[in-house]
Amino acid sequence: MNSVGHITAFLNLISQIPQPKQRWIILREMLIALLIMVFFFFFGNVLLASLDVSHSTIQISGGIVLFLIAIKMISPQEDAPEEKFDKEDPFIVPLATPMIAGPSIAATIMLYAHTEESSQKVLFGILIAWVCSVSVFWFALRFRKRMNAKALIAAERLMGLILTLLSVEMFLKGLKIYILLRPVAE
Repeated sequence: MNSVGHITAFLNLISQIPQPKQRWIILREMLIALLIMVFFFFFGNVLLASLDVSHSTIQISGGIVLFLIAIKMISPQEDAPEEKFDKEDPFIVPLATPMIAGPSIAATIMLYAHTEESSQKVLFGILIAWVCSVSVFWFALRFRKRMNAKALIAAERLMGLILTLLSVEMFLKGLKIYILLRPVAE
């Protein structure tokens, strides 16, 4: 969950909304994102089994998606056409998903939900990350007032770099699992 890297985009999406309503939107969207993540925690393996998708495939594709997101954060295109979202009151898209509970989070949750020694640790980790993200977005307006725009952009780029590292690691782990577990032709 990259809430620090999304502060600028988040503030731009809710900038036209009165401040008291912004708080309601933060809570609503974060609760929807939590529900999405908990859904993938409990039903992700069922979804993977029904689609006959292996864990290595999820790890490789999650790494690729995360890498693409990270590249956009590191070098955003200034000339890119602005995505058209409802400026009045964003609902589910783009705040709850894909900004908070996006495809890379879903892939990560499905991978680790039932492979760790204790799946309760993963669920607890989801809740801790969610509380931290709620806090970051709740105080995002204060961050903007205290930090200038360049500092927020620098934080976003730094988070993009960290996500790049994580995405490559995720991809390589998936590739390693695939190579080790694929059947050897005789």
